[in-house]
Amino acid sequence: MKRTHSVISSLSVVLIGLLLACSPQNTRPAAPAAGTGQQAASGEPIKIGAVVPLTGRYASLGGQIRPGYEFAVDDINAAGGVDVGGVRRPLELKILDDESDPAKTVQRLESLNSSDKVVAYLGGGGSDLHAAGAAIGDKNKIPYLGIAFGLYQIHERGLKYLFSPFPKSPDIARATFDMLSAIPQSDRPQRYAIFHEKTDWGLEMAKYYTESAQRAGAQIALDEEYAPGAKDFSDAILRAKSANADALLGMPNPPDGMTIVKQMKELDWNPKFVMLVRAPDDPSWSQNLGKDGDYVAHMPGWHHAAKFPGVPELNAKYQAKFNRPADVLTGPSYALVQILADAIHRAGKVDGPAIRDALAATDLKDTVIGPVKFNPDGTGVIETIITQWQNGQSQLVWPREQQSAPLAYPAVPFNQR
Repeated sequence: MKRTHSVISSLSVVLIGLLLACSPQNTRPAAPAAGTGQQAASGEPIKIGAVVPLTGRYASLGGQIRPGYEFAVDDINAAGGVDVGGVRRPLELKILDDESDPAKTVQRLESLNSSDKVVAYLGGGGSDLHAAGAAIGDKNKIPYLGIAFGLYQIHERGLKYLFSPFPKSPDIARATFDMLSAIPQSDRPQRYAIFHEKTDWGLEMAKYYTESAQRAGAQIALDEEYAPGAKDFSDAILRAKSANADALLGMPNPPDGMTIVKQMKELDWNPKFVMLVRAPDDPSWSQNLGKDGDYVAHMPGWHHAAKFPGVPELNAKYQAKFNRPADVLTGPSYALVQILADAIHRAGKVDGPAIRDALAATDLKDTVIGPVKFNPDGTGVIETIITQWQNGQSQLVWPREQQSAPLAYPAVPFNQR
């Protein structure tokens, strides 16, 4: 898919200003040096490939990621493309659907290498899909940039071509308890229930949640494992209720998360605080659950109210096309293209190992997700954001300096909403 629109949007104008400020210093702006934007890119296109779950169980994630990739490519091309060794070259993006199937993730990535000769991979959503696909970057010496996955284990494999400016399990657990520590001790939750799915990420999150709770002086009253796709959570809910758990921590996929909340209402379990990573990320959460979906916190990696450069312009572009502010995964996916374009410019050539080395040295201040650096293991040094559904709207509640609304706490019982 080649996207080289000629109309310069308001966001493109912002990018142009950043491009002109680009310098070899350690502190760099978010976009590649592309000239003034008055002259179109004339060099050979830079081919990049994305494998995204547009169908299957993660389709709601893929539907948020794809626009971010496409908007960013459009804006960079409209601003003159990427300056590679003095030649402005447009980005050419090809997106393939892996159908939320890890085996097909691998197949599609290999196809992008063998058939399309891409120089960088952009990932999709879901820890298991990234777990399958990330190693293909190292195998083919093609940088792999991914968001929408919290699984830290992937970064413990020694992969050199994997970069992910997205909160991982340790960040999620730490930020959750940092936020809760701001509640007066006499009021904050003391007994936690964990519902974790029987996956690598579920086990990992349960581990980090437990460690963070212990450091905070709280108790894990219950830790329940379930298989993804389960239809009945009543036993786990009744055990949590019997254990007097006053908070729930989980990381369900969207269908499982909605089932959990519906059955919590049916069984009249009303914890003070609920954190369900991943499931509430899509706007369909509120559409399907209504008021029952309120008070649920989540950590999608971004929010349209974030106070970072370029966010208002991205929101305006998204609003014009989809009639709502940018979805929570659209910002991180847009930022991946900003980060990649900057690395290609600094590499000075379209070569996988050179781009990889430039990515490792990233030090951007002004992406739509804020400042970005990478640790040696490819995890990002970024702002960790927590959001919460309130009155049918997603609000940014942590950190405080980014808030669009304070944390709604304690949760009102279901029968009083």
